[in-house]
Amino acid sequence: MTSRKLLPRSHFNPIPPIIRNSLHWSQEPTTQSNPPFLSKGPNLLATDLIKSYFEKGSIKEARKVFDEMSERDVVTWTAMIAGYTSCSHHSSAWAVFCEMVRVDMEPNAFTFSSVLKACKGMKALSCGAMVHGSAVKYGMKGSMYVENALMDMYATCCVSMDNACKVFSDLHEKNAVSWTTLITGYTHKGDGYGGLQVFRKMLLEEVEPNPFSFSIAIRACASIGSQTFGRQIHSAVIKYAFESDLPVMNSILDMYCRFGCLLEANQYFDEMSKKDLITWNALISGYERSDPRESLRIFSRMELEGFSPNCFTLTSVTAACANLAVLNCGEQVHGGIIRRGFNKNLALANALIDMYAKCGSITDSHKIFSEMSGRDLVSWTSMMLGYGDHGYGKEAVELFDEMVKSGIRPDRIVFMAVLSACSHAGLVDEGLRYFKSMINDYKVTPDKDIYSCVVDLLCRAGRIEEAYDLIESMPFKPDESVWGALLGACRVHKLPHLSKLAAQRILDLRPNMAGTYVMLSNFYAAEGKWGEFANMRMLMRGMGNKKEAGQSWIEVRNQVYSFVVGDKMGSHIKWVYGVMEFLIWHMKEAQYLTDLDCSIHDQDDGT
Repeated sequence: MTSRKLLPRSHFNPIPPIIRNSLHWSQEPTTQSNPPFLSKGPNLLATDLIKSYFEKGSIKEARKVFDEMSERDVVTWTAMIAGYTSCSHHSSAWAVFCEMVRVDMEPNAFTFSSVLKACKGMKALSCGAMVHGSAVKYGMKGSMYVENALMDMYATCCVSMDNACKVFSDLHEKNAVSWTTLITGYTHKGDGYGGLQVFRKMLLEEVEPNPFSFSIAIRACASIGSQTFGRQIHSAVIKYAFESDLPVMNSILDMYCRFGCLLEANQYFDEMSKKDLITWNALISGYERSDPRESLRIFSRMELEGFSPNCFTLTSVTAACANLAVLNCGEQVHGGIIRRGFNKNLALANALIDMYAKCGSITDSHKIFSEMSGRDLVSWTSMMLGYGDHGYGKEAVELFDEMVKSGIRPDRIVFMAVLSACSHAGLVDEGLRYFKSMINDYKVTPDKDIYSCVVDLLCRAGRIEEAYDLIESMPFKPDESVWGALLGACRVHKLPHLSKLAAQRILDLRPNMAGTYVMLSNFYAAEGKWGEFANMRMLMRGMGNKKEAGQSWIEVRNQVYSFVVGDKMGSHIKWVYGVMEFLIWHMKEAQYLTDLDCSIHDQDDGT
């Protein structure tokens, strides 16, 4: 039997002849006392080849070797299950395990731990429970490999951590992997406090932690935003001499970035003797929102030091371009994405949709969206938000309906996007229809942001009484932003009674945002109540802060120019005022009446 008969001529990875001969020899009796080719038995050789194929991702070749074996031992079956699991072919791993049980091959501890990983990958609790029963039947209770895999499976597949904790408490002996598995389970379920409690108990019982224990505990600290716990664990990292462990220090760096402690993060970054791509990604991502310019500078520095970005890097850099609204820079990043062959990556495509929309090029956003081979909920949401921000409410509504028809179920964020788009475009009836559908059809409970959006929708359309009734019917106490939206609408539509009521409700909340006091003082100024106006300004000064001045910027010939209210500095400022005079003239020609009182009072107060 030759490889030519077994495999097609064009096959990329033919099974080596020595293995083929081994399999052939195992099927036919021989009078020789020793096989003439090598000392290893055929099963062992074939199993090694199966493992090798799986390591290279050659799944079909591994399966072909397995199928052509006349005799298979438990090691061979386990190699197939573990191989499929490592390649994320979890259902195939489960099928092999079921076949193994049918032919009465008794699994060992490694078999059970491998198939439990497959159950975890499938998130199939029923399959995992069946494996648990089989493990007990075959006397695996007390096996560290099996018990740890059981904990991991239950932590992933169950709604609560109860089953995982039960397995953990029944362990006769617990090692660092057992403790780390439990910490990981709590943390991945969003219970950072639970994970930290387990980690603390682990240290109290004097179990020697490993680098992964620290990494997941650090992640738990970051998830709950506890700087105190984070610094304590950082001290423990130094105590246990893991400060030179790169994955641990990457976790520390990421934690400080998530806390917003970017100066400390930068300091630790500079002190790290070793850095990998994850290190750079953590810092770039950390700066992306708070200081996107610095994020782009770090990215440039990373490339100069010889590191090639991956999809995660480019997602953060694209988001930084979106936050700065620098179209030219975003286009360059997009070109780099295409050049590196990442243009089919879903997360990157979603980031590009958002970036182009925020940079004012909704056409490019739609182009990327329409060319996507597959879309997830984020894709649809990003495109809807882009349409809404650009005033294309009708397109956003059509996109929402198309998304529902495609079988994707909308969540709260999607409804927020379509309601916001309806608000900006004045599509009141459509917005109210989606609001009711969200509650009645999709059983999504609206939060404060959703209610604020619907209030804004009604106020923009002049339906002030309906907006007031909605505020009064909210299941939670409205905040100052909700009442502020109503007050602003009452001023525009000249409703003094409701204006006074909204203003009083805002004052009853004792607002802590300077912008709210500015709005109230402008309201009293417009009413001619200068005493109340002065009181509002005094209260605002007593807060010790000012309303953050609005900043605008525009990109002209690859240069970004910024300006704020009352700005007189900069070589470009004369062009700004020239354009502004032209716009004012154009508004007068269009007979558009402006309300200049607010801006006048704000500038007088320096806010």
